[in-house]
Amino acid sequence: MKSTGIVRKVDELGRIVLPIELRRTLDIEVKDALEIYVDGNQIVLKKYEPACVFCGNAKDVTHYKGKNVCANCIREIGGL
Repeated sequence: MKSTGIVRKVDELGRIVLPIELRRTLDIEVKDALEIYVDGNQIVLKKYEPACVFCGNAKDVTHYKGKNVCANCIREIGGL
């Protein structure tokens, strides 16, 4: 893991601010969802990318009846 040298304090509501330089570098926009992971005593934030319910692919995903399905699985199913 690479250190950025950036330190932020947690406010009274438990929030932190991600610096604009970091958000630009990681392509994180306003209203983007972030997944929160715990790795030992570390908190890891990852930009949320919905994946296909069948194969886990996160590319070319379509939302269909409340589920995310990728283009490959749609072709295999025979088109939705």
